[in-house]
Amino acid sequence: MKKVLITGATGFIGRHCLPLLLERGYEIHATCSRKTHGDHLNVNWHTIDLLNSVSVTELLNSVRPTHLLHFAWYVKPGKCWNAIENFHWVQASLELLRAFTQCAGKRAVWAGSCAEYDWEYGFLSEKKTPLSPMSFYGSCKHSLQSLVTAFSENTGLSSAWGRIFYLFGPHEHPKRLVPSVIRSLLLNEPARCSHGRQIRDYLYVKDVADAFVSLLESSVQGPVNIASGRPVSLRDMVYRIADQLSGRDLIQFGAISTPEAEPNLLVADVRRLSDEVRWFPKFTLDNGLEETIAWWKRELRMA
Repeated sequence: MKKVLITGATGFIGRHCLPLLLERGYEIHATCSRKTHGDHLNVNWHTIDLLNSVSVTELLNSVRPTHLLHFAWYVKPGKCWNAIENFHWVQASLELLRAFTQCAGKRAVWAGSCAEYDWEYGFLSEKKTPLSPMSFYGSCKHSLQSLVTAFSENTGLSSAWGRIFYLFGPHEHPKRLVPSVIRSLLLNEPARCSHGRQIRDYLYVKDVADAFVSLLESSVQGPVNIASGRPVSLRDMVYRIADQLSGRDLIQFGAISTPEAEPNLLVADVRRLSDEVRWFPKFTLDNGLEETIAWWKRELRMA
């Protein structure tokens, strides 16, 4: 039987992977840092500090998973980019890799980031774009990817690295762009934004989760961009939200300054994802925004 260990299972992406893994017949072992578990039945929950190597070894020896899906990391908005915690998670992830292989694990998929790339190139390809991170976060993700790849090539472990671009959806941190605009409009407050001319690559979180599960099920090795491959300006993204909520009059472009190093264009080459993994998005941008808005309406009513 396929047995998967998924870290960060209550996080933004991980929680959406659980029903997909259940549908595919996995025995699921999910980690979380607190005793606040998700609402999915038939999931084996493990409360654990993944930074504790002894606890990790004990868990892996007990579970002996055949598959690993690793999302856990330090991702606190506004602080994660240059936090020392990134280095701690490199070490913890390597301990997880060691324990997984010692238990005869067969297939591992890791969550990377578009922050590993040199953003001056704009259109980012796994095979062509240089890797030149500008933050601790990007550097640590890239360093871990290099080590995982080298380890896999020398040991025969089947592994892949999903580089996440921009995503949105239910359970996203309220300070990020999409939820901050939605919440402001639902509360009939001004939505303060930057100039909005930046062009990005957005993918709905349920599609991100589906892409990761498809990557786990595949035999594709190495880095794979997890994105839509479709450019959209932040201004257009904000207007799409505003039009669903009839709130264009509350949008304030230029109210927030942008960092000097903010790139104009960040879009993924998704040919590996489509041609090799054979995965394609199931949600349109507007469908994803509609579901996200509906979720925030329920959240605000319960608050």
